[in-house]
Amino acid sequence: MYILNIETSTKNCSVSLSKQGEIISLKEQAEQNFTHSEKLHLFIDEILKEAAVSYKELSAVALSKGPGSYTGLRIGTSTAKGLCFALDIPLIALDSLTALARQVTSKDGLIVPMIDARRMEVYTAIFDENYNKKSEIQALIIDETSFSEISKKTYFIGDGAAKCKEILTKENFIFLDDVLYPSSGEMGILSFEKFQAQEFENIAYFEPFYLKEFFTGK
Repeated sequence: MYILNIETSTKNCSVSLSKQGEIISLKEQAEQNFTHSEKLHLFIDEILKEAAVSYKELSAVALSKGPGSYTGLRIGTSTAKGLCFALDIPLIALDSLTALARQVTSKDGLIVPMIDARRMEVYTAIFDENYNKKSEIQALIIDETSFSEISKKTYFIGDGAAKCKEILTKENFIFLDDVLYPSSGEMGILSFEKFQAQEFENIAYFEPFYLKEFFTGK
């Protein structure tokens, strides 16, 4: 069973191919300027060629549904939908914060992934050491009192955490500066589990999980 995993919710354009839940090919690139529209289809072609797998051999496409960048999510969604329609295979949706949290292995504390939502706002949730959500995903404006009720060791990760480092200063707060963006490298086991459970999206009506309304100026 081959599943194509697409993660475009942040500056990281990331594509992986998994077989029975195990990642066998990965291609990703994070740039300050979003290049998803240029890189995504190229990366998909490259990882399939590297793995000697054809499009017709894919069992499903898994997509990071958000929250995250509006532009990145729209590009990823349109690509995933197009592939699913063309190949007549199911669409699987995963949230980007879970994929980010799984980059941390913790046996003694909580994991708080944060995706930058501009200014002092972040998209975030709290996970335990088994990656179970202990809070709902939310858009949170960070100040000195944020997460003050937590006494356990807590690992903060993501590009949103970097800007909060000087504000969240409790001794039990640990910032992992080398974990910045969600990656499709953590989506393999998640998409495989959803495929086994037949948890598929309606391809025609699926929309990304923006969390906040999109506003545009003149």
